[in-house]
This record gives sequence, C-alpha cells and structure tokens, in this order.
Amino acid sequence: MGQRTLKITGMTCGGCAEHVRRALNALEGVEATVSYPEATARVEAGPDTPAGALLAAVTEAGYGAELLPDSAGPREGRSGADLHIAVIGGGSAAFAAAVRATEAGARVTLIERGTLGGTCVNVGCVPSKIRLRAAEAAHRAAHHPFSGVGHGRPTVDPGRLVAQQQARVEELRGAKYWNVLTARPEISLLEGSARFEDAGTLVVADNGGGETRLSPDRVLVATGSRPRIPPIPGLGEAPYWTSTEALNAAETPGHLIVLGGGYIGCELAQTFARQGSAVTLITRRGLLSDHDPALGETLAGVFADEGIRVLPNSEVRSVSYGEGFVLELAGGERITGERLLLAAGRDPATEDLGLERAGVSTDGQGAIHTDDRMRTSTPGIYAAGDCTDKPRLVYVGAAAGTRAAVQMTGGDARLDLSVVPRVVFTDPQVATVGLGEAEARYRGYTVESRTLPLDQVPRALANFETRGLVKLVAESGTGRLLGAHLAAEGAGEVIETAALALRHGLTVQDLGDELFPYLTMAEGLKLCAQTFTRDVSELSCCAG
Repeated sequence: MGQRTLKITGMTCGGCAEHVRRALNALEGVEATVSYPEATARVEAGPDTPAGALLAAVTEAGYGAELLPDSAGPREGRSGADLHIAVIGGGSAAFAAAVRATEAGARVTLIERGTLGGTCVNVGCVPSKIRLRAAEAAHRAAHHPFSGVGHGRPTVDPGRLVAQQQARVEELRGAKYWNVLTARPEISLLEGSARFEDAGTLVVADNGGGETRLSPDRVLVATGSRPRIPPIPGLGEAPYWTSTEALNAAETPGHLIVLGGGYIGCELAQTFARQGSAVTLITRRGLLSDHDPALGETLAGVFADEGIRVLPNSEVRSVSYGEGFVLELAGGERITGERLLLAAGRDPATEDLGLERAGVSTDGQGAIHTDDRMRTSTPGIYAAGDCTDKPRLVYVGAAAGTRAAVQMTGGDARLDLSVVPRVVFTDPQVATVGLGEAEARYRGYTVESRTLPLDQVPRALANFETRGLVKLVAESGTGRLLGAHLAAEGAGEVIETAALALRHGLTVQDLGDELFPYLTMAEGLKLCAQTFTRDVSELSCCAG
C-alpha cells in the first residue's frame, strides 16, 4: 500500500497524537508518525493492510480520520498520461467517463459483468421508446380524429415487434459501445464483477472463473440501477415481470396488472393497453405523483378514455399465483390478472461492491453520496450515474461521467443540476423543468402561475387533439420563469425551450414577446406566458 496520509480530528494536545500513533502502530505491518499541530498521521503499511483498518483503528481510539487526497491510491499524484483509471460498469456514465479520460491521455480498464450498454440501450430508453412508438401507430390507426380517413385495428404481432426492437438494440450497442472500444485501444475491457478490497485495491472475479487484482490510480463506480422489488408477501414465489421482462415479452397478456404509477408504470401500461391487453394500474398515490398534480390528472383522464383502469391510493397486501395472479388490496378488493408487472422504481446496484471496505458513504438505499465534482467520501474514488444520489436520468449520468473524468485527470468540472428537464413518453407526453408551485413556495418564492389548456393552442386544434395543458410558474413581481409543465403531443421536444429560458433567467414577458413559429406546439409556451397579462382567447391567430 505504501505511504498514506490521514487527516485526524478531535486531537487537543500532543498526548492525543501519541494515542493515535499507538493505535495505528498496533496494527500488523504499520508504522505511523502523528503530528498534533498538522492534525495528520503519516502511515507506512504493507500491501495487505486495508485503508478501512487504518480508519477503524483511529475511530476506536476516540478520534476521527479520513484519507487525504494525496494518499487515496498508490499513484494519486499522477495525472494525464501517467494515470490508470478503473471504471466499474459499462453503461452511458461509464463510457462517457472512459472516453473523456482517454482524451486526457489516461489508460482505462473498463469492468463490466454483464452486457455492454447498461440499462438505457439494452432494457430501458431504447427498447421502451420503440415499443411505445409501435403501440402509438396501432392506436392511431383505429382512433385517429380525421373523419375523411378510414379507421381499422391493425394486427399486432408482439414476436415480430420484439425481434425488430432487439435488432435495433444490438445495432446501437455495436455502434455506440463495442465500436468505441475497438477505436480506443487505451480502453481495455475486463469482463467480470469488481469489489473493493480497500480504497486502493479492486478484486475482479472474471466471468471465466479467474480473479484479477488491480491497484488503479482512480476508480469510477458507474454500476447503474436495477428494478426495485417491493417487500410484498408472496411476491417472491410468483413469476412477475419487471420492465426488463415486459420489454422482451413476445406476448400480449389478456389482463396485465401494473404495480406503480411512475414513468415506467405509465409508459408500459399504455403500451400494453394499445397493444391489446386489458390493463389495471395500481398505485399507492396518483399517477406521476412527483409531478404537478394537473399533469397526473390529465394522464388519468387519457387512461380512462383508453380503457386503462387506475386504482390510486391503493396498497397491495399480498400476491399469490396459480392459474394467474391474485392481488389482495388493503381495502379487501381482489385483483386478478394473467401477468403482473412491477414498476415501483429502481434501486442503485451497489450491494456487492464492498463500498464499506473503501470507506465510501451511501444513503439508506445504497446510493453513493457524491458532490458536484462526482467525488465520493473517499479520495480517489468517484461515482456517476444511477448508482449515485443524483437524478436517475441517462443524460445526467453521461454528463456526470464526463465531469468525473475531467476531475480524475487533473481538471476541474462540476455537474450543474439547477436546470434538469424530464420527459415521460406517454401519449400525450409529459415534460417538466424547474419548480412546481408547491416546491417554489417551499423554497421561499412568492409565485403566480398560469395554465393554458391545449384547446387554446392552434397546433393542437389543427391536430384535433386538445387533451393536455401548458403550465408556467413564475416569481411574483419580477415575472422570472421558475418552472414549466406540459402534457401535450411532442412535449419532450418543447421542454428544452423552457429549459433554456430558465437557464438564462428569462421572464414570462420575455417568453411572451419571443417569436415562435406558428402552428407548433412550442408556441404554447408563448401563449401561456402571455396569459400572465392578457386573455389569449381574444387574440387572433399568430398574434404577437
């Protein structure tokens, strides 16, 4: 392990320093000198002495300790071309970091125990959007609003859909991941499961049955997340689906029960309903309960129109499985279905990493605490993506990976999360950025808001699809935009305009005065902004 430097807290005199020195020297193979004026301990230790043992010895002596940055790894002082960086994970955050690190001259070992590409390309964003689009095509063929065009329910072959979907997934995985490795010999792939032996050592159980030990200069943890399995009696014995199985299912269940009203549950509920399944969605709160209430209410109305049964404020007491699934609810109601989809969220995949041996701090769910430079509580160890306490969005993870790489190679980069747009890809799409009314007031703002129904947006009228709304939240007095919330066709494309307005401190007056192309959904932002000072129902088309 070589020399390590510890910062010692709680010492009040030279006698305290002596107590710390004795505690450290009591460890086998350790020789320490402790300075009370500098509040440090310089430790020489053998390669088999874990960093956690040093910290524990000081803690047991009654003092605090942490590794200083210049001692977190065997070559912590190096940067750029001298660096060896280990990246645990093979998804978006991991690859973003690996590529940026090699651009700075570092050598990277990428450790992946499963399939390259992570959640997004394999079992998340890409396959779900393909299935959503296919389901939308089937739905619109039978339910479009144009009287001069015939209606007909197309045949849906889920097996062919899955085959087409997986072909595109494999194509993107090859283009965006395997080809990147091929083009960058500075990145070497180690297929296996990594765990920390201490803050400076990784042990990798490779998929071939062997074991590899690494002592990199820096480590990035980017292991992503996994579906959350709620602790419901009987669930463990039942063949439930998570989003992974649902997206790869070459069948259309007669009745699908969806447990969860967040974005995963809402997207997949509508997908299977439009594919031909009867769907019951059970949620402990309402739909999209972490969004502005008007958005969840809008989506609930759409789901009702499409025959999706939503049971809000419901708790599942037990699950049993025989000929099908039987769910007992808290109020005594029994729900039966052919398939059960768990969509209760995702948890960080960190349980097997041995983070405690490296002194890496996590929250109660295992999410790694990071600062805005992606540093963990242990110097030399960084984290990015869904395994951290940052928003679990693929573009946030990729941005975090890039910034972690800059930090690891001697630069300085921070992750700014002051403006983070989010999209739920239902139909209509739900998109938000910034603060809702309740959160803005909680943060001390005096706010005013306006909600514009889509029947006041010319593009929605031309589309004969007016289910939805645009809502803006602004600071009273100044008119500064604080948040935007949309339920509309193409809301995911529109929301970035609002994000840029927030980023640059625009007011609703600025938005209302801006030139927006006529007959676009984005014009809804302009019209909603104008409602802060006028009645837009009395304006002519294209009124400036």
